[in-house]
Amino acid sequence: MKKIIPFIVVVFLLIQCKKNIPETAQNNKITGFIADSAMVVSAREEASKIGVAIMQKGGNAFDAMIATELALAVAYPFAGNIGGGGFMVYRTSDGKTGALDYREKAPLAASKNMYLDENGNIIEGKSTLGAMAVGVPGTVDGLFKVHQKFGSLPFSELIQPSIDLANKGVVVTEKQAERLAFYKHFFGEVNDTIIVLDADWKAGDTIKYVKLAKTLERIRDFGRDGFYKGETAEMLVNYVQKLGGIITKKDLEIYEAKWRNAIEFTYKDLKIIAMSPPSSGGICNAQIFKAIEPFDIASFGHNSLKSVQLLTEAERRAYADRSYYLGDPDFVTIPIDTLISSTYIQKRMANFSWDKATPSSTLKHGNIVGFESDETTHYSIVDKYGNSISATTTLNGAYGSKVYVSEGGFFLNNEMDDFSSKPGIPNMFGLIGAEANSIAPEKRMLSSMTPTIVEKNNQFYMSVGSPGGSTIITSVLQTILNVYEFKMGMQDAVNAPRFHHQWLPDVVTFEPKGFDSLLVNQLQEKGYQIKQENSVILGKVDAILRLPNGKLEGGADYRGDDKAAGF
Repeated sequence: MKKIIPFIVVVFLLIQCKKNIPETAQNNKITGFIADSAMVVSAREEASKIGVAIMQKGGNAFDAMIATELALAVAYPFAGNIGGGGFMVYRTSDGKTGALDYREKAPLAASKNMYLDENGNIIEGKSTLGAMAVGVPGTVDGLFKVHQKFGSLPFSELIQPSIDLANKGVVVTEKQAERLAFYKHFFGEVNDTIIVLDADWKAGDTIKYVKLAKTLERIRDFGRDGFYKGETAEMLVNYVQKLGGIITKKDLEIYEAKWRNAIEFTYKDLKIIAMSPPSSGGICNAQIFKAIEPFDIASFGHNSLKSVQLLTEAERRAYADRSYYLGDPDFVTIPIDTLISSTYIQKRMANFSWDKATPSSTLKHGNIVGFESDETTHYSIVDKYGNSISATTTLNGAYGSKVYVSEGGFFLNNEMDDFSSKPGIPNMFGLIGAEANSIAPEKRMLSSMTPTIVEKNNQFYMSVGSPGGSTIITSVLQTILNVYEFKMGMQDAVNAPRFHHQWLPDVVTFEPKGFDSLLVNQLQEKGYQIKQENSVILGKVDAILRLPNGKLEGGADYRGDDKAAGF
């Protein structure tokens, strides 16, 4: 099952990609939504509008973050959640930066070999589907941590629009109807009761989430304890254990989101602020940016042979290091300073050749001696005060573990698959892990989520992020380069066709449209293995760009139902 589910996802996304790529996406310049001073870009229009309404009431970007994330839990159950977790990177109006880790954790009863049989082989599907795949959720605690530190409006005002939305109902889009039809059989396979999404929902129908509204009301009335203790916690734990899972009431009670220092680095005259471990995004992108910095990539041209080759080789080396060194910093020592140093990175690039590909089979992690200390959704927010947010939240796979707490009205994640169930064996996104990301009680699993904020001339420049599993990192990277190096507006940068490489498997994946056959042939002649015919959507970027006149341009990805709103 662990191998079957990713294959099914690939087929579904292939269908979506071929249906949704507009022929005009790259033929004409497209300007995204423009706002004077404040903006939210998210996966659903309802969520973006709710976040903007909070800022129109005088709330700041952090207030809007809370409202937007809760609205996504209602309007976008595919990935929006209260049963999952995420990461947030921020930059305040006075230039202070930081990051919040509200990533899920392994339950207390978790163990290193919990997904292996008596012969040491992975039990297919156990880490991806059903109650054993569920990590301890972090979203709700994370939102209260944000409110405690930065919130300016009462939490009850921030959650009420989502309660109202859940009771009123959400109109099903065409893309949502297709997703539900595609994944519905998993709901019946995992759950022992009919859930609200089991009906034959069509585009234009309205789904009311009455049970979820009640859960949100308990959070409104009892705060953090409205989820991690009391009635909601009882529902969650009893149902997970009934289905064979191991989460306990104590797991919920002791969960705590954690403030962390962001990964900060420069690329030419940009300062990039990205998420630190247990996200791999900040370190990986720091390595890639540093690897390409000595080259004049702008002169190579967008998606040209040389630019694709350079980025692919930089990505190959970064993902190889990712697989070996990165994990939960509370459990393993990560050589961050060395990994993102120009000296180390240039040594890693020393065997790069323009003449031929570097086979991944010949490339492993770099040697560091005595070192020191894919379904997701993203939203970007900028407020009128100058605060900016980049946040990525997830259930991991589509609808997570498919476990739906019917009495509470929400899905639970399948984030345990992001651990290395067995070092050297790929997870559902094809990523290889090592001992650093092995399973342990209360440990956070490694992630590819890459919420990122970019400064230029000591001012906010961009907020960027994406879903997409292992492709998140490269989607964010290419969007930033599209704006900075290739002089695109934000919507054009988001629309531009993307490609991806992650060390193993040794394949460069291209989106189906936007790359000419000559480029593909030239890369193949140099030894690159190309995947395009059966390719999928690579990321769904939601981003905000500060224009020279101080206004904001939103880039909402056409690959989904994403929408920008602002004033």
